[in-house]
Amino acid sequence: MLKRLIGNPQVPIIGGLVGITALSWWYMFYLAADMSMSMQMMAESMAGMSGMDMPWTFTDFTANLLMWAVMMVAMMVPSAAPAILLYARLQQDKQGNTKTRPVALFLGGYLAAWSLFSLGATLAQWGLHEGALLSGAMAIDHRWLAAAVLLITGLYQWTPLKQACLKHCQSPLGFLLGFWRDDSLGIVRMGWRHGLFCVGCCWLLMAILFTVGVMNLIWVALIAVYVLLEKVVPNGQRFARISGVLLCGSAVVVAL
Repeated sequence: MLKRLIGNPQVPIIGGLVGITALSWWYMFYLAADMSMSMQMMAESMAGMSGMDMPWTFTDFTANLLMWAVMMVAMMVPSAAPAILLYARLQQDKQGNTKTRPVALFLGGYLAAWSLFSLGATLAQWGLHEGALLSGAMAIDHRWLAAAVLLITGLYQWTPLKQACLKHCQSPLGFLLGFWRDDSLGIVRMGWRHGLFCVGCCWLLMAILFTVGVMNLIWVALIAVYVLLEKVVPNGQRFARISGVLLCGSAVVVAL
């Protein structure tokens, strides 16, 4: 049995996906611990002072962009694994060996789409910071704004765009066959297109982090698990609508 497992052409791909995800989560835990220590030192140094939040520097912007990009890898690679493994299977040669280079290019294109989202999320965080709308834990500390984010996210779960993107993410075979390319640039574009569908499906779910704390790793993990379930459970569209109702209810609770 062990020999069959080792000889499985999918094992290196699975190992690579697990490694990338684990490394990303390690960085998130490292960053959370470092941020907690920095916030404690800042609180001690500013005790008795009424200081204002300092404006971001280029270094701050770059560090937060990296944080968002790594966070998206940690959250989205597991939910994208079924599509990536399906693509890897379609890339097997006549001997049953998987060609890893096309799979890496496809994954690179996919993550490029989420890197673009990370840039948008960083800009949003920057704007909230400059408007003094974030707490020290990087959570929106104005209840009406937080409630609005939850309400819009809940309503989006019911939109045709959400449902169409989710349907694609649940069954990517038609996409792979319809947009199949063999050249390197075409493969990257395939991954990019698939990533855009996933961004369209999940981008507002990531906005929930602005209401609970961007580096709240418990909520990061919960959202990652939810995104995975939304794509793999039967009747995922219904699952999404139910979560939309719950999010709208949470918005009312927060507002009140």
